[in-house]
Amino acid sequence: MKKIVLFVSLLVCGLAFTLSSCSDEKKDPDVNPADVDLTAKNASAWYNYMKNVVALLNEDSEKLYTAWAVSYNATGKPYGELFKKHDSASGYTSVQSCAQEVVEKCAEIANEVGTAKIGDPYDKWVKGDQNAALYAVESWYSWHSRDDYTNNIYSIQNAYFGSLDGTIAEHSFAKALEGKDIDVKVRAAIKAAAKAIQDITQPFRNHIGSAESKSAMEACATLQALLSEVETEDGEHISADDVNLRDAVLNIDEAELQNIIDNYVDNVVVPTYKNLKEKNELLLAAVNSLLNAPTNSAFKSACDAWLVAREPWEKSEAFLFGPVDEFGLDPNMDSWPLDQNAIMQIMNSQSWNDLIWKEGDDDSKVESAQNVRGFHTLEFLLFKDGQARTVPAGN
Repeated sequence: MKKIVLFVSLLVCGLAFTLSSCSDEKKDPDVNPADVDLTAKNASAWYNYMKNVVALLNEDSEKLYTAWAVSYNATGKPYGELFKKHDSASGYTSVQSCAQEVVEKCAEIANEVGTAKIGDPYDKWVKGDQNAALYAVESWYSWHSRDDYTNNIYSIQNAYFGSLDGTIAEHSFAKALEGKDIDVKVRAAIKAAAKAIQDITQPFRNHIGSAESKSAMEACATLQALLSEVETEDGEHISADDVNLRDAVLNIDEAELQNIIDNYVDNVVVPTYKNLKEKNELLLAAVNSLLNAPTNSAFKSACDAWLVAREPWEKSEAFLFGPVDEFGLDPNMDSWPLDQNAIMQIMNSQSWNDLIWKEGDDDSKVESAQNVRGFHTLEFLLFKDGQARTVPAGN
């Protein structure tokens, strides 16, 4: 799962950061991150930051697709083929272990949406720490949180249905278990979780402590329990129902289970990553167009491209295993919360190498780099209060 790095500048009076060079915010060293804006004085560094972040996003999405569909490490074979054959190089040694991993990852993202993405801000809000609650909300710059979380639930649906369009594939868990009690319950729970999230009034950041947020958390918990037990990052075990999908898939005929895994790779995982790669190429082009000729309409186009590129990533979060985990691509692309203090320090220094880490770097260097790049750093640079930023006067 992604590494979560806490704000280093969380003060008693709220969130603030200190700038370290002569930007136009220097006169006011304690600035609420929500008030930071693109100005004529910082525009060059701001645009260069966007250029570097979107290039890295494009590189990571291409690496992920290549690993699954073209060649993985020294094997010379796609990871997708290794997984389908449960080759030891994939980390799995039987079709049953592959099937159970698919289900476990679905359960993990159901739990993460309910307990972390919605639950963490909710808990902070009801305890009276509204500043911390706000900054714990993922994708709050773009006001896209609710759709992000719903797409996470759709990633579970895609894995279970074996398709990307909401239909039931001939070779899928849903088809193999059709009509059984666990199938009926899982389908209903997926639908209920997606609806409960969408029932939260938009934007989520303005309705964190609502009854709808609590209902969404409960719906996600119900879904997770139907899928599998999960282990959280702090080692806590969250139990599953006595009758759950992880156990049920073992009752599927082995030959059909193999067909299901083949279909899952070929028609869910690889196409999702292909879509991610292609949409990030378009995002790269849109940001470069903005940088070459800054206009408000170009800013809007870049924001639209971010939203489009974001969707396949969120719909991939039910399969965060294999290359995405091994190569650190989840935290590379999607670390949250941001460290805006570090972001502004890098913008001031323009030390773009601070965004890059390499194998062998210690954990602190890796985390520092991952926490100032990816979708959310670009989101911060593109959006403000749910809208595209505007080109400053004199730029």
